[in-house]
Amino acid sequence: IADMLETLDALVREGKIRHIGVSNETTWGIAQWLRIAEQKGLPRLVSVQNEYSLLRRMFDHDLAELSHHEQVGLLAYSPLAAGLLTGKYVDGATPKGSRKDYQKGLWRQNEHSDQATRDYHAVAEKHGLDPVHMAIAFCRSRPFMTSTIIGATSTDQLTQILAGTDLVLSPEVLNDIHAVHRRNPRPI
Repeated sequence: IADMLETLDALVREGKIRHIGVSNETTWGIAQWLRIAEQKGLPRLVSVQNEYSLLRRMFDHDLAELSHHEQVGLLAYSPLAAGLLTGKYVDGATPKGSRKDYQKGLWRQNEHSDQATRDYHAVAEKHGLDPVHMAIAFCRSRPFMTSTIIGATSTDQLTQILAGTDLVLSPEVLNDIHAVHRRNPRPI
């Protein structure tokens, strides 16, 4: 970590980068990066890029606390849980050309993720929301969130995602989302 921080420090000093962050890191790992940076007077991490979605909320535990107290914001990738939250994969469906179709060994779908997806879609329907917009807006509502990283494999998907960029979830929607999470705390 010290060697990497020294190299990153040189790049900051050269003006090639402004800030540094890590990806797929743990609470302990981030704490080490921060500790070594402080000890050696090197740049601090300002972000971590980890997976975060309605279905994958492990960041809510220790990472959220560290993020808040140490000002290391989350750049959430996969806010739609690799497309699971769109609903297109429920009941084992595999649409042609979808991520599930071409990344067969990466898939984590199961009966729990299907049920949670159905439940989140019911919340969206109850409140007149697009479930994709609701899922991304939920991520953006988190106090530790710096940004969400979206992925679209078509312009239609990108258009759909961008149509919901201004959505702010009401307390009622957030309460319903919380109730679904209590019933489905770790669906994947």
